[in-house]
Amino acid sequence: MSDALSVLQPLIDQLNKLPGIGKKSAQRLALFILKKGPAYADSLIDAIVHTTQDVHFCKRCFNLTDAEYCRICEDVKRDPHKICVVEDVVDVMAIENAGEYDGLYHVLGGVISPLAGISPTDLKIDALLQRVDSEEISEVLLALNLSTEGEATMIYLSQLLKNKGINVTRIAYGIPMGSQLEFIDQTTIGRAIASRQKI
Repeated sequence: MSDALSVLQPLIDQLNKLPGIGKKSAQRLALFILKKGPAYADSLIDAIVHTTQDVHFCKRCFNLTDAEYCRICEDVKRDPHKICVVEDVVDVMAIENAGEYDGLYHVLGGVISPLAGISPTDLKIDALLQRVDSEEISEVLLALNLSTEGEATMIYLSQLLKNKGINVTRIAYGIPMGSQLEFIDQTTIGRAIASRQKI
């Protein structure tokens, strides 16, 4: 290993732990940070510290926020009678970017996956049912990733919700099976939301 890389190795090792960042990308990022200088490094450190100390989950929907409730839950222009159930925060971002949905969200924090040791009690399902019972919800849109686990979770949720007197819908099949919502283009997500189906 060259001297240049060895002195950067602690930073490269940390960057290499980020998802999607291999060794070569970690090296390029480390060199970029070094070239940008101390002011950039300080602002990067401040952003990381702020995020880890001040950002947490919304008390209502489990989206990310730096306040008690997220900006979507606080937005009086949103339709408070609709909840879109998603697997993770990145799915909220993907759906918001599509611009077709005007209701609220509920982030489960994963999907049911017995092989991975994730059961319904590990997810925010009880909190969802409490919201449905207390918030005058007329529709729950299930927008989970179209994987085997996502499908199983949608079936499980639809069974729990079917006697609640609300419409339970799902995103349309326009999104390919096995896809992750965060990687789908905005037009496809928008069309899937607009053509959701009752289940």
